[in-house]
Amino acid sequence: MSRLRNKLYYGIKPLVPASARHVMRKWFALRKRKQMANMWPILPGSEHPPKNWPGWPHGKKFAFVLTHDVEGPEGLAKCRQLMELEMKWGFRSSFNFIPEGAYQVSRELREELIENGFEVGVHDLHHDGKLYQSREGFADCATRINQYLKDWGAVGFRSGFMFHNLDWLHDLDIEYDASTFDTDPFEPQPDGVGAIFPFWKEGANGQGYVELPYTLPQDSTLFLLFGELTPNIWLQKMDWVAAHGGMALVNVHPDYIQFQGDPASRMTYSVELYEKLLAHLSQKRDTLAWRALPKAVSAFVRSFKPARPRKPKRICMVTHSNYLSDARVTRYAEALADRGDHVDVLSLRRGDGQDIPPKSGKVNVIRIQQRAEKKEQTPLSYLLPILRFFVAATWQITRNHFRQPYDVVHVHNMPDFLVFTAIYPKLSGAAIILDIHDIFPEFYVAKFACREDARVIAISKWIERRSAAVANHVIMSNHLWVDKYAARTGADCTVFINNVDRNIFYPRARARSDGKFIIIFPGGLQWHQGLDIAIRAFHKLSASQPNAEFHIYGDGNMRQSLIDLAHELDLDNKVRIFDPLPVRQIAEVIANADLGVVPKRADSFGNEAYSTKIMEFMSLGIPAVISSTKIDRYYFNDSIVRFFPSGDVDALAAAMLEMICNQKLRQQMAARASEFAEQNRWKTRKGDYLELVDSVCAAAGRDGKE
Repeated sequence: MSRLRNKLYYGIKPLVPASARHVMRKWFALRKRKQMANMWPILPGSEHPPKNWPGWPHGKKFAFVLTHDVEGPEGLAKCRQLMELEMKWGFRSSFNFIPEGAYQVSRELREELIENGFEVGVHDLHHDGKLYQSREGFADCATRINQYLKDWGAVGFRSGFMFHNLDWLHDLDIEYDASTFDTDPFEPQPDGVGAIFPFWKEGANGQGYVELPYTLPQDSTLFLLFGELTPNIWLQKMDWVAAHGGMALVNVHPDYIQFQGDPASRMTYSVELYEKLLAHLSQKRDTLAWRALPKAVSAFVRSFKPARPRKPKRICMVTHSNYLSDARVTRYAEALADRGDHVDVLSLRRGDGQDIPPKSGKVNVIRIQQRAEKKEQTPLSYLLPILRFFVAATWQITRNHFRQPYDVVHVHNMPDFLVFTAIYPKLSGAAIILDIHDIFPEFYVAKFACREDARVIAISKWIERRSAAVANHVIMSNHLWVDKYAARTGADCTVFINNVDRNIFYPRARARSDGKFIIIFPGGLQWHQGLDIAIRAFHKLSASQPNAEFHIYGDGNMRQSLIDLAHELDLDNKVRIFDPLPVRQIAEVIANADLGVVPKRADSFGNEAYSTKIMEFMSLGIPAVISSTKIDRYYFNDSIVRFFPSGDVDALAAAMLEMICNQKLRQQMAARASEFAEQNRWKTRKGDYLELVDSVCAAAGRDGKE
C-alpha cells in the first residue's frame, strides 16, 4: 500500500509547488505525531545490542556520527560554512552528494572536504523518489552509482527520502549504507530497523555491507515539520542512546540551515540549534563518545560482523475476557513485552467498576466493553455481547493497524470467529495466531445441553474450519484435542498447556491465622465445572468440620443457581461466592487456602478441558482434590493429586474429609506437586512461544527483512 502511494506521489511531485508539499507534509506529520508517542523519538526495545557486541573502541560508551545530505544548490553553497563550524568544535562528518541531481559537486569541494578529514558519500542517483520502483530499474541505476562511488573514492551510500531495500543494496560496491533508522514513522517508508546499533547485512558468498541507521531525528523533521524551537529532543535522545551504549547518528541538511546573515525562511532553521547539539556533546558527553566518521564505524563493525538486532514487533492480542484475570493471556503478553515487543491487548472491562489501567506493566490494555452480566441461559443471550465485542474489536484493530501496522495478531477463542477481527491486518500481511482455549462445538453442546447432531453444531464446526483457515498457525491448550481439531480443520497446531507462571504462582508465607480450613475453587461457573457437586459434597462434611468453608471465585451462568443451592442447603455462611480477581490477587488468595478442589464432570465437555487452576494449586503448594477426568488422568497421577470418581458426591466428600483430617498427607502431596509444577512451569515453554511468534512472522514476511 505504501509503495503504491509513494509511486503515485513521486509521479506527481514535480507538478506540486514545494511550498504546498511542505504544508501538506507538515499537516500529516503533526497529526501523526500524537499517535506515535509510544515509538518516537524513542522506540522501546531498540536499545538491545547485537549478540556478542564487544563495545565501542577505546573504551568509549557510545558512538557519535554526523552525516549531511546535500539536497540542492542552496545546500551545496553552505557546505564550506558547515565544514568550518564543525572543525571549530573538533568534529568531522560525512557529506553525501547527489550525482545526477539539481547541482554538480566539484572535484575541488570533494577534495577539500577529504583533506580536512571529512568524508564524501553518494546520495541516491537522481533523488527523485524512483530508485526502488522496480528491481530492474534499481539494477540499472546501481551500475551508474557504482561508477560514482569509484570516481569519488566513496564507500558509503544513502538513498533519497530514506527509501530502502537492504537485499537490493548488495548490487552496490559499498562498505556501508545509511538509508535506514531506528524509528521514524514520518518518513514515506516508515519501517525502521528497530535498533540503535549498526549491523552487518550478509550477501552472497559471505559478502555484504554494514547498515548504519540514523538514531537522532532528522533536522528537517524537528525544525521544519514540527517547528521545534530548541534541540531538546536531539539532546534527550542522544543521552538515551549514550546510556544504552548505542550509536547516535544524525542527518543534518545544509540546505535547511540558516547561517548568520542568511534571510529567515520557513524552510530553514537557525544554525544555533545545530551548534547546541555539538556543544552538548563536547561539554557533557565528550569523554564518553567515540567521534567517528561513518566509514570508521563501518570498518569497526566489519571486523566482527554482528547480526542485526531483533526488531521489536508490534503485536495485538484479542480476548473476550478480563485481561488481568486471564492467566493464559497475561503470560503470553508479558513474555512478549518483557523482550521489548509492543503489545496491545483488546479485552473486556471488569464489571465491578474497577477498570484495568491503560498500562498493565509493559502491556497496553485497550478495554473494548464491559463484561456482560452472566445471564447466558440462551444461545442468543450468550451471542449478543460477543457480537458487540466483535464489532468493536474489529474497528479498533483496523484503526490501530492502519496507523501502525501490527506484525502479529494473536486471537484467543472463545469463540473461534473472533479471528475475523484481524481480517484487515491479515489482508495487509500480518501473521495471525488463533489460540484455542476450548474447542467450541463441544463447549456449546455442554453449555446449552443440545444434541451433537444439531444444526447449530454443524454450523459451529463450519465456522471452526473457516476460522482455522484464516490463521497462519493454531495453538491448542491440551494434547487431547489436537488430533480431533486437526482432523476437522486441517490446521497445523502447536500445544501450549496452561503452564503456570512461577513468577506469580510461587509458594509464600501464609497471611491467615484464623483457625479456619478454607477449600477453594477459582474459575468459570459453568455446569461442566461440577460446582453443584462440590457444594453438595461440602454439605455432607460441614457438620463434622465446623471450621471449614468453601470459597468460590469466578463468574458464569451457574452463579445464581449455585447461590440458591448453598442457601437451600443452609450453607450461606459456609459457601461464599466471590467475584473473579486479577491473576496476581487470586494467587495471594489461593496461597492462603488449605485445599483446592476441581470437581469437573467427566460425562461432559469437562472430560477433556484442561484446568489451569490445578497447576496453580501445585505451584502455590496447595494440595488438590480433582475429579477423575480423561484430561487430568493424562497429565497427572495419584501421587500429586487426590482423584475422586467424577460426579460422585459421596466420594468427593470423603476425599475432602480425608485431606482435611490428614495434615501429613496434605504436606506430602503438596511437596510432590510443587516439584511437578517446577518441572512444568511457564519458563520451560516461554522460549518456545517466542520462537513460534518469530517463525510465524518470518513465514508471513513480517520478520523485519527488507
